[in-house]
Amino acid sequence: MAEHVDTFYLNEIIWKGVTITDKAADQIRKLIKKNPDSDGLSINIKQSGCAGFSYVIEFIDNPTDEYLLFENNGAKIFVLIKSMPFIDGTEVDYVREGLNQVFKFNNPKAQHACGCGESFSI
Repeated sequence: MAEHVDTFYLNEIIWKGVTITDKAADQIRKLIKKNPDSDGLSINIKQSGCAGFSYVIEFIDNPTDEYLLFENNGAKIFVLIKSMPFIDGTEVDYVREGLNQVFKFNNPKAQHACGCGESFSI
C-alpha cells in the first residue's frame, strides 16, 4: 500500500507534497463512490502537448509502494514517486470554467502553459 505523507524526505530532498482543496476532495469522493473498486485517483504526468507535459488522472486499484498517498477527508490521490520532481507543491482544486467543471492544478513549478491549458512546461 502507498505511504501517506505530508512533508517528507526522499533521497535527501525535502518534498512539500500535493494538497487537495475541499472542493477537489468532494469531487474525488463522488467519483470514488461511483467506482467503489477504486482506491482513489492517480495523478501523474506524461510528455505531451505543445508545452511539454500534461497531467494524467486515472482511477487506481491496489497502488504499489511506487506511489505516495496524499489525502483530504477520505479523498485519496496517489502520485508516482518518479513524478514528484514535477508535481511537488501542487494544489489540486476543482473549479468551474465556463460551463465545465474541471480539476485544476496549481503547480508552482509550471513556468509556461499552452493556450488551451492542456499542457505545461517546467
